[in-house]
Amino acid sequence: RNATVITEKGKITYVGENPHRAIHHQIIDGKGKALVPGLVNAHTHVPMTLLRSYADDMALHTWLYDHIFPVEDRLTPDDIYWGSQLAFLEMLAGGTTCFCDMYYFIDRIAEATENCGMKALLSRGLINGEQMKDYSKDERLKEAVEGFLQWNGAANGRVRIALAPHALYTCAPGYIRTIRDTAEKLGAMIHTHVDETAKEHQDCLDQYGKTPVEHLNDIGLFDIPTIAAHCVHVTEDDLDIMKKKKVTLAHNPGSNLKLGSGIAPVPTAMKKGVNVALGTDGASSNNNLNMWEEINLAALIHKGALMDPLAVKAHEAFMAATVNGAKALGFTNSGKICVGYQADMVLLNITKPHYLPEHNLVSNLAYSAQASDVETVFVDGKILYDRGEYKTLDKERILFEIRRIYQRLF
Repeated sequence: RNATVITEKGKITYVGENPHRAIHHQIIDGKGKALVPGLVNAHTHVPMTLLRSYADDMALHTWLYDHIFPVEDRLTPDDIYWGSQLAFLEMLAGGTTCFCDMYYFIDRIAEATENCGMKALLSRGLINGEQMKDYSKDERLKEAVEGFLQWNGAANGRVRIALAPHALYTCAPGYIRTIRDTAEKLGAMIHTHVDETAKEHQDCLDQYGKTPVEHLNDIGLFDIPTIAAHCVHVTEDDLDIMKKKKVTLAHNPGSNLKLGSGIAPVPTAMKKGVNVALGTDGASSNNNLNMWEEINLAALIHKGALMDPLAVKAHEAFMAATVNGAKALGFTNSGKICVGYQADMVLLNITKPHYLPEHNLVSNLAYSAQASDVETVFVDGKILYDRGEYKTLDKERILFEIRRIYQRLF
């Protein structure tokens, strides 16, 4: 309350109660506002905004193989570029400053991210179910390596690149091992889907005699810093492995509920000390990129499922969406309003009725806040969005291109 926050050269240099310190180029009046860290979407597929509401109310494998994959085969690099920018419109307006993505044509996603000003850990989704001795000619893996060499650390470090075996049910063990070895040589992180459905869990037990986490750990994948999305059906022993190997659990409550996948054992993961971050998944299985909804769901569904009002507390859900996500993506100097951290911040209007009276701001952030409360968004101290105005995105052009792509595809 009544704080002054100063940023210089993209970093926070002062947090305190001395307003006279703020003699700088631009002064922003925060009266009636809350300044919070920018939200981090720890698992998504941003170009899938193009497939929002295209195939709903069906099982994951039906949705993926019968509907999503066939349309994705028809997407062009330009489609990916404009679909990503549509996602950026939505994410910035909702206070998301950083995201972790898995898709393809990642050079176009990286280009769009660089121009927009957001931060991202991007990865080319890798699929090859054929068990082979040599994957050196695999075109997807070649593309992923090229993407890493071209874009990792680009845009003054705002763009980072990971390697992404899509899932164990789309990747042969030898292929996952090759990706793991390649990541080790490059110094890249891993981003993958893990144990999303009961079918995936049982199929892995039937085929390998192990859970998905045990299978991936035995391959050596978790020797590399890993973000594991979903983890709905992981066991307590699996969580012990994830804790030991410092694997981040990227919780996607909205998508998991919509696809009927189940509810991840997040309270147990948190108690064991697993780093839990939050993500939306793609806009075709959510169907939005609203991180405030994910914070709210993460704080609510476990209480109901376990009949325990203490299962996930408000501050735990909010930390999952901020500092935990930033840590998972490798942006370890982001996610807090703290001297020395990057100025990735969001101003919220907390004078609206659903915040009043102001008993507990953190509770309000988890249980009351709406994406529409976001007024101003900063990344590295630069304003990217301010009260409906995008500073780095051409909204009208993006919407025009999306309509054109929709007409061609559908």
